[in-house]
Amino acid sequence: MTNISKKSIKKVVLAYSGGLDTSAIIPWLKENYGCEVVAFAANVGQGDEELEGLEEKAIASGASSCYIVDLKDEFVANYVYPTFKTGAIYESDYLLGTSIARPIIAKAQVEVARKVGADALSHGCTGKGNDQVRFESCFAALAPDLHVIAPWREWDLTSRESLLDYLEERNIPCSASLTKIYSRDANALHISHEGGELEDPWNAPSDGVWTMTVSPEQAPDEAEMVTLDIEKGEITAVDGVAMSPFQVLESLNEKGARHGIGRIDIVENRLVGMKSRGCYETPGGTLLVSALRAIDELVLDKTCRSWKTTVAEQFAHLVYDGRWFTPLKDSLYAAAEALNEDAAGTVVLKLYKGQVTAIQKKSPNSLYRESFATFGEDDVYDQSHAEGFIRLFSLSSRIKAMGGE
Repeated sequence: MTNISKKSIKKVVLAYSGGLDTSAIIPWLKENYGCEVVAFAANVGQGDEELEGLEEKAIASGASSCYIVDLKDEFVANYVYPTFKTGAIYESDYLLGTSIARPIIAKAQVEVARKVGADALSHGCTGKGNDQVRFESCFAALAPDLHVIAPWREWDLTSRESLLDYLEERNIPCSASLTKIYSRDANALHISHEGGELEDPWNAPSDGVWTMTVSPEQAPDEAEMVTLDIEKGEITAVDGVAMSPFQVLESLNEKGARHGIGRIDIVENRLVGMKSRGCYETPGGTLLVSALRAIDELVLDKTCRSWKTTVAEQFAHLVYDGRWFTPLKDSLYAAAEALNEDAAGTVVLKLYKGQVTAIQKKSPNSLYRESFATFGEDDVYDQSHAEGFIRLFSLSSRIKAMGGE
């Protein structure tokens, strides 16, 4: 925090998870800023067990109140679906599960701050990670007048031991212990795993890492087929049953997880300049990507598919870097909307032992015609015309080979 007196902060809204870090942040804020602390938690589909008893825990830690906001339907409909429509995948593998959730959480946190008349926002992100940038970039776009307090950049509590001691000295209950191995983040789209043996890229992830999917080796020996209906780049029905975006993702998560689909193990480039190793489970999202790609194959011509690849890469960096509330996001998404105008049809996916394959696909807007692709006669392509096309297409190579005058 710069250019602001700690005494001027009267009320802070803290992004609260109930974990060790944010449990310690509540009393730390009160002691160091002398302010009222309002806890805020977002339900983005991480599961009821993570939200159970959260309000009581926040009050016990010293918060004056705790707001738990249900965002799971809006999260999938207005953040996950739009991102998937662009085709965004970070560094070829990561489906952006953690990154996509940050803007909607930040937006809701600002809304709570406005509601309670807070003059500051706080979060538990470390000074080494991406999330501090994502949250604070969103805060800057939505509420530049609110001060931001990032305890991990200020305090001298640098280990789990010191945090636990800090809470014990103040008789604040916390279920955390020194035996925690992994750092995890979950929402309706995925769960991420970092820490423990994963900090060494030479260590293969143990079975204890994965919590959402079965291993491909333990998956059923029989394949499962799932039929997805698509309208303008959005999945609208699963196996003929119309569903909301959140319901679609719930259904596909269950199916994909059962077949060991959606596990990745990567070393990625963080925005802050260092690399980190993480394991991610995104079963439903992996099925969504496969279905949307199958439709794109039918309805996008060569130049449009190339352009969508560019849009996808740029959008992936935008989401990863926390630039959701920017004109760039609006511009790229407008391009994706145009590219998805004809993205409609039905895809059948085959799920088997960690793999998903689009085995059937059709679209009323398909550019593929069997009669044109065949070696037989048709009305739109005269094979003799190819000679002139090839001569012009290769003209620069011909001129170069001819040499100078």
